[in-house]
Amino acid sequence: MASGNLETEIKLRMASPQAAREAVARLGATLVRPRHFEANVLWDDAAGSLRSQGQVLRVREDDTGGVLTFKGVRREVDGVKAREEIETAVAEPARLALILKALGWRPLFRYEKHREVYHWRDTEVVVDETPIGSFLEIEGPAEAIHAAAQVLGFTRSEYITESYPALFFAAGGQGDMVFR
Repeated sequence: MASGNLETEIKLRMASPQAAREAVARLGATLVRPRHFEANVLWDDAAGSLRSQGQVLRVREDDTGGVLTFKGVRREVDGVKAREEIETAVAEPARLALILKALGWRPLFRYEKHREVYHWRDTEVVVDETPIGSFLEIEGPAEAIHAAAQVLGFTRSEYITESYPALFFAAGGQGDMVFR
């Protein structure tokens, strides 16, 4: 739920997927998309040009097809992560991967998650089950993010603004972040 091309979000670590669902129920959020599996691949050229500039090119695949996403340099605005985000639907992610490889790009990192998507006021609230734990991710205008977090009982000091790959490697992860 990026505003224009600016994505603003936080993550909140949860004890379990059930605890995350209970929090979303207390919030009174409306289910938009039930639990589904997502496979994500980050791409870069051989020189690591995007990564060295703090940018990301991601291909996400799920049961509806895929999404190609460019993410600009990460920064913090009013206590939340903000970055340019440009996305487009992709009907055949496997064919897109062939195109990217033909252009000299290579897959750098894979990560997987199960996701449920909810809507609350001006925010998208998702329950993410990942190989490194369960999280709520709240995306929308900063004021709405803070309001949702406050209703859920979280303070700004508990906000996580790192990406899942960054959290994976900070936790000592090696290789790809996939379910075994």
